[in-house]
This record gives sequence, C-alpha cells and structure tokens, in this order.
Amino acid sequence: MTIQIGQTLPDVEIKTIIDGDIQPRHTAELFAGHKVVLFAVPGAFTPTCSNKHLPGYVQHFQDFQKRGIEVMCLAVNDAYVMQAWAQHQQVPPGLSMLADGNGGFTHALGLELDGTAYGMGLRSRRFALYVVNGVVEQLHIEAPGEFRVSGAEAMLAAITS
Repeated sequence: MTIQIGQTLPDVEIKTIIDGDIQPRHTAELFAGHKVVLFAVPGAFTPTCSNKHLPGYVQHFQDFQKRGIEVMCLAVNDAYVMQAWAQHQQVPPGLSMLADGNGGFTHALGLELDGTAYGMGLRSRRFALYVVNGVVEQLHIEAPGEFRVSGAEAMLAAITS
C-alpha cells in the first residue's frame, strides 16, 4: 500500500557514505525534527534522472535551504553508485544521496517500480515527498514515463502555495 499524506515514514535502514565509509542510517533519525523534500529516481545515471531530475534540485538547492528545507535524493542503487553520481552531477554538500540498495525503504513506502522488462530489476517510482518531522505533508507521484510533479520547481511551487 502506498504511503499517504498524514502518515509517518517507515523506519528502515538505508546506506549513506560519510567520509568515504558506508554508514547505515535509519530513516526515522534522518527525518525526525526536520523539514525535508525527499525525491526518488528510478536509477542513478539514467537519462531523465541525470539530465533533469537531480540537476533541478542541484540548481535550486539554495532555494530550499532558504526555506529551512533539507533535500534528499533516493534511488535503489548502492552507496558507491550514489556517491559517484553525486560527484558526476556536482551535488552540493548538504544534498543527501540516500542508497536504498535492496529497495527496502522504497518497498515500505509502497512506491516500487518493476523495471525487469528493461533489465533494471525492482526500482523506485519517480516521486517527491515533503516531510515534516517524519510525517508526509505532500506526496507527488509521477505517472509512468512522466516528469511533471516531482521536480524541484514543482516542489518549490507546491510548498510555497
């Protein structure tokens, strides 16, 4: 079942790289006491994700910071891939790259995508959440093949309206 507005995010262990080492983090600790836009992509280094989705958040990162909102990117990739993608995309410090390597968090959110027909396995749907203190305030899920509601500009407009 897909997470809904008003629900608390599930507490799942994911991986991040801190000072070159893989560190397990729990989603409950990442989101507790924070305002966060979490956006998810089907895969690092894929065309729409690399050409539009992540670059939009990199470009508008300071706009979110000015509003006291943290930004986190999620993909069903391993932590090393997420680190390499962040370096390739010149992701600024503070924009967190979350590796959901086994898709546990994505599955718990009910937002998985079956990409086996394309050789990608199970991935995340393209979406963005606005979360305050671990509770979903806004949920924007893209229709298959679309990129309209989960980009940085769309989230900035949704949050400020």
